[in-house]
Amino acid sequence: MGYFRELPDIAYQSPLLHKNSSRDFLLIKNIFRRTKLYDFLESNVTLLNTFTIGDGDRPDTIAEELYGDATLDYIVVLVAGITNITNEWPLQDYQVYDYALEKYGSETEMNAIRYHETLEIIDDQGRQIVPPNLIVDADFKIDGTVNKFPSSTRYTLKALTGDRQLDDKDEFTVATDNIARAVTNLEYEYTENEKKREINVLNRGYIQLFINDLRDIVKYDKSSSYISKNIAGTENTNVVNP
Repeated sequence: MGYFRELPDIAYQSPLLHKNSSRDFLLIKNIFRRTKLYDFLESNVTLLNTFTIGDGDRPDTIAEELYGDATLDYIVVLVAGITNITNEWPLQDYQVYDYALEKYGSETEMNAIRYHETLEIIDDQGRQIVPPNLIVDADFKIDGTVNKFPSSTRYTLKALTGDRQLDDKDEFTVATDNIARAVTNLEYEYTENEKKREINVLNRGYIQLFINDLRDIVKYDKSSSYISKNIAGTENTNVVNP
């Protein structure tokens, strides 16, 4: 990933057994400089567009599609705010099943009900009584219409399979009236995976500006640890004064 060549180095005391002396240092990449970059991105949101990650897309394939250069994959990752690509990048659809099976240990547990999700309910004036997609348990219920005024008041449940008028009764429940649908652990994992697909990407016209600013943001300011704009030192705790 081209990102690492943009990061400055830090001179860190060598932990190697075959080092020449206690004064030996290794140059390693200072990954903590990325924090300053996130602050920069948050203050420049007008430079961003929304992108939906397709099944099988990778940072390098997206960089190639958007910018014509697969080595700019690090820009895709940074702008998306991803810090752990293993956990934050969407799996391919076929991988979600395998992931869920490993996570829950068996098909029985994988297909067990995790929670219920409400369906929208409106009255005969079109007013919303219950909003959709609320997470509830199996005991969820609402007051019925039997005591409503006027007595002709009826509720309609809206579902993907079609609208259905609820009977005039004292209360409506999940068990008897299906006012919420069951969501399994597997469906939950698919839903969570889908949420990862929408990311922010940098407008192509700002690529070079971003790279230039990245180099400026991550470089070191002069301090007691300063060696150069791309190298900072650390205290050598192995050195013992005579």
